[in-house]
Amino acid sequence: MELKTMTFLVVGFTFALYIYIAIRSKAATTGEFYVAGKGVHPVLNGMATGADWMSAASFISMAGMIAFQGYDASVFLMGWTGGYVLLAMLLAPYLRKYGKYTVPAFIGDRYYSRTARVTAVICLIVASLTYVIGQMKGIGVAFSRFLEVSFELGLVAGMIIVFIYAVLGGMKGVTNTQIAQYCVLIFAYTIPAIFISLQLTGNPIPQLGLGGSMADGTHLLKKLDQVLVELGFAEYTAQKGGTLNIFLYTMSLMIGTAGLPHVIIRFFTVPKVRDARSSVGWALVFIAILYTTAPAVGAMARLNLMETIQTGEIGSPDGNLLYEERPDWFKNWEKTGLLVFEDKNNDGRIQYYGPGLDAQAESFGWKGSEMVKVDNDIMVLANPEIAHLPNWVIALVAAGGIAAALSTAAGLLLAISSAISHDVLKGILMPDLTDKGELLAGRLAMAGAIIVAGYFGLHPPGFAAQVVALAFGLAASSIFPALMMGIFSKKVNRSGATFGMLAGIGSTLVYIFWFKGWFFIPGTEMMANTPDNWFLGISPEAFGSVGALINFIVAFTVSSFTPAPPEHIQHLVEDIRIPSGAGAAQDH
Repeated sequence: MELKTMTFLVVGFTFALYIYIAIRSKAATTGEFYVAGKGVHPVLNGMATGADWMSAASFISMAGMIAFQGYDASVFLMGWTGGYVLLAMLLAPYLRKYGKYTVPAFIGDRYYSRTARVTAVICLIVASLTYVIGQMKGIGVAFSRFLEVSFELGLVAGMIIVFIYAVLGGMKGVTNTQIAQYCVLIFAYTIPAIFISLQLTGNPIPQLGLGGSMADGTHLLKKLDQVLVELGFAEYTAQKGGTLNIFLYTMSLMIGTAGLPHVIIRFFTVPKVRDARSSVGWALVFIAILYTTAPAVGAMARLNLMETIQTGEIGSPDGNLLYEERPDWFKNWEKTGLLVFEDKNNDGRIQYYGPGLDAQAESFGWKGSEMVKVDNDIMVLANPEIAHLPNWVIALVAAGGIAAALSTAAGLLLAISSAISHDVLKGILMPDLTDKGELLAGRLAMAGAIIVAGYFGLHPPGFAAQVVALAFGLAASSIFPALMMGIFSKKVNRSGATFGMLAGIGSTLVYIFWFKGWFFIPGTEMMANTPDNWFLGISPEAFGSVGALINFIVAFTVSSFTPAPPEHIQHLVEDIRIPSGAGAAQDH
């Protein structure tokens, strides 16, 4: 069957499944809308959390970053999984025991301050909205290539699907849909990896294939290093970035993971406190299936790309020398604008090489590397085409990429809408709002959030390519420290928490904007986004951990010069951490 038809059938079936689940899971109360009635089994919640967590960044971008950055991209594997250990040990069970619907609600109560609650809402919206831009872009990219529609039309279609199942079902509908989306995305990720591992190494287990040998006996990673070095690129397995930056980048991703509200809110949906910790464990299991496969996918995709993109010479029947035409997969991706080739010396071939080959390339008469653009995000989606896998596998990958983007977008949008309806409207502006009115407000806020997210997806800021890492940095510098101090310190008061959050997210935003060149101030263009200009070699994506440290220092300093928290708040902090009798959480 033709690829386009197959893709329409597979993607259409998954969309019909999501909408059916949403109709069956319509939320009737605010409890169902915000936390799925707190009745989700921990295993199922772990699966839904895996889908919520494994966004377009994990499914589409991570293997692409591993493919082109090699060793240095290990920060994503360590940071994004290590964060769940922090979440399981330091946050999830305590927040579930407290029993509030949202993260800002906990911060508002713990720091006995509406100002702190509003500050948390602002930090939540900034981090979540930054994150959701990447999901919307991922939806548009997947649609534009495989369904052969415009980027804009693909994004709008994704918005409509999210609108139906998120606005209608709330957390209850999103949870059930995410369970289905996890099944789709994990099969879509692992099946092509198995095929390609078999092709290259004869081993059906990608994780083992990465460490195995190819048909000629050469170790796969050694072969990749050799191919890249011969073409003037750095060794795939060599460390290229500074150790301090890699450490801080990993820390930023870890504490950002533990501070992202759309992940934390998932642990409010289980019946008991111990189920929250169990959910994190199951989530790690489900996430590990993809994350241990990603290094193999990235390495094998890079090797396939380098060995198929250099077109060679062929002989024609009349004896004249011709050149191979660019492969079909290459032409298909050229249409998206994510793969751009320019024949600089008009020889009909593609010269694709790194800076280490510049001098030798000039002696060959080459006019420069002709691969003007190779977007990292195409690697997972293009890999099955490069490897000549069956059309049904390619269609499944398209459905998986869309499922990953939709699942995380829904979780983020729900976190934004609940912060607006529950924390701002019900919690501050309209405390007498009825349950029915709050449910309506939640749905309207969700619809509004989808429209805003769609707008930014259609008109992304210049930083959309690094949006995920930046979003983690923003969450790491603002929300995570406030939660940690709220649970484990009786000394931090409302002034300390509020000024700490503002200092953390403010310093991180200034650093990001400064080195990304978005201030538009004359002279700032000299501060290029390069390691030589970064403070101590710390990249904007890694600065979130520094922002978190600033948050902690400011919070404790301000708290030491201002009145201590009231007695009942100090008792509240103690009660949150007491494990005895914590089997069933009580709502406040």
